[in-house]
Amino acid sequence: MSENNYDYGGYSHHQHESATFNDILVEQLRNTPWLLFSVAIHVVIAIILHMFSVTNDAAGEVKPFQVSEPDTLENEMEEEVEEETEEIQPEEEPTEEPVIKDTEISDHNETDDNEEWEESKGEEDALSDKPFDGTQTNDAIGLGGGAGSAFGRRRGGKRNLRAMGGGGKTQRAVERGLEWLANHQSEDGRWDCDAFMQNGDPKKGELCDGKGNAMYDVGVSGLAILAFLGAGNTHREGIYKTTVRKALKWLKSQQDAEGCFGSRGDPHFTYNHGIGALAMAEAYGMTRSGIWKATAQNGINFVMKCQNPYKAWRYGERPGDNDISVSGWMVMALKSAKAGGLDMNETSLAWAHDFCKEMTDEETGRTGYTKPGERPVRAEGRLEEFPADQSESLTGVGMLIRIFAGEDPKTSPLIKAGAELCSKRLPVWEPKSGKVDMYYWYYATLSMFQVGGGEWTAWNNKMKTAIIDHQREEGNFG
Repeated sequence: MSENNYDYGGYSHHQHESATFNDILVEQLRNTPWLLFSVAIHVVIAIILHMFSVTNDAAGEVKPFQVSEPDTLENEMEEEVEEETEEIQPEEEPTEEPVIKDTEISDHNETDDNEEWEESKGEEDALSDKPFDGTQTNDAIGLGGGAGSAFGRRRGGKRNLRAMGGGGKTQRAVERGLEWLANHQSEDGRWDCDAFMQNGDPKKGELCDGKGNAMYDVGVSGLAILAFLGAGNTHREGIYKTTVRKALKWLKSQQDAEGCFGSRGDPHFTYNHGIGALAMAEAYGMTRSGIWKATAQNGINFVMKCQNPYKAWRYGERPGDNDISVSGWMVMALKSAKAGGLDMNETSLAWAHDFCKEMTDEETGRTGYTKPGERPVRAEGRLEEFPADQSESLTGVGMLIRIFAGEDPKTSPLIKAGAELCSKRLPVWEPKSGKVDMYYWYYATLSMFQVGGGEWTAWNNKMKTAIIDHQREEGNFG
C-alpha cells in the first residue's frame, strides 16, 4: 500500500495508532460466543440498516432523506406505540460501576403464548416464509433457509438448527454461549468493553480479564444483540427478551440527531455505526415494532450519507477513499433494509457492486482491501502471528457484496472462484499458525452458505469443529 496503513482482518489503521475496532472485535470474539451463529442459526445478520439519499439519475444529484423522530419508550417498552412517526428535517452538523448479577434462565423453553420454542411461529407481524423455485440465494442475510424471506425462519430451537446444518452439539453450544453473554451484560444494557471482566457470576466460572476499548461498546454490543436475535429472541418473546429489551434500549440511546450510532470521536466510527445499525434494523425487521422503526430508518439514512458518490465507504462521511471492509457492513445493512421494508436506494448497492468489481482480481477471484486482489494487511507486529496468506477474509466480503447486489452464486464465475479460494482455507482452530481468523470465518460463512452445495457442506462441517470443540463449559472461548 502507498500509505502507512495496516489492517488486521480487514480493518485498517495507521502505524503507531491505538488499537482499531477490528483489533478490539477480534479480542472480544475470542472471548464471546457470537460467532457460533455462523455455524448454526446465523439467520442472525439479517436485516436492515439505514439510508440517507436518493439519486437523480440524470444529474447524479444526491438528495437527503428526512430524519424521522423515534417513538418514545414507555413503561420499559411493555406498551408499544405503533403510531406513525413524525418526520423532521435533518439538522446541520455541528462542528457506574457494573455489578455482578445472576441471569435468570428458564429451564423450559416456551414462548409467552406457551408454544414450545422449536415450534414457535415467531412474530405475527414479521415477514413470513415465501417459498420460491431456485437456488439457495435469497434475501435473508445468513443462514435463513433455502427459500424464504429474511425473517420467516427466524425461530429458535432444534428444528431450525437442523435445517441450517446444525445439530445437538450446536444447540448446546448456542445455549451455553447465549447464557454466558447474558450473564456479562451490564446493568444499563450494553456489553462494556473496558468493564467486561467486572460482569458475570463467579459461581458460573472465572470472570473475564483484560480491558477492551470503550470506544467500541456500540459495535461489540451490536454483535451480542445479533446473536440473541438470531436465536429467535426479541424484546417481545423468547427466554432472553429482557436481555434484548435492555440492550436495544441502550443502543437506541446511543443514536445522535443525524442517525449515527455511537461517538464520532474515533476515526473508525463507521464500523460502530454499521454494526449497531444492523442490530437495530434486525430488531425492527423481526417485530415491525414502531419503537424501533424510526431509529432503524435514521440509521439507514446515515449509512447513505457516509457513502462516496459512485463508490463505497471508508472512514467518516464521504471521505473520498474507499475500502472493501467497511463497505461490507454497509452493504449488509442496505440489503437488510430492503428485506425489512425500510426506505433504501438501489443505486447505492449498484455503486458498491461496481467498487467490488474494481477490487476483484478477475484471474484469481480474490478481492482486495483498497487495491485489486490485495491480501489482507495486518497491524504492525501482527504479520507473523496472523500471516496474510492464511486468510481470504476480503474475498468473503467481496462474494457477499456481489450476491447481495444481485449476482447469482450458481452462475457467477467470480463468486465461484472466490468459493474455491475459501474452500482451500477451511476453518481450523490453530492459533499458533495464525489460522483463527474470526473475521474471515464470519464473512466466508455467510457467503459460502449462499453458494450452497458441497462447498457449503465442507465449510460448515469444518466450522462446527473449529468453533464448538473449543468452547469452554461456561460458554466462552479460551
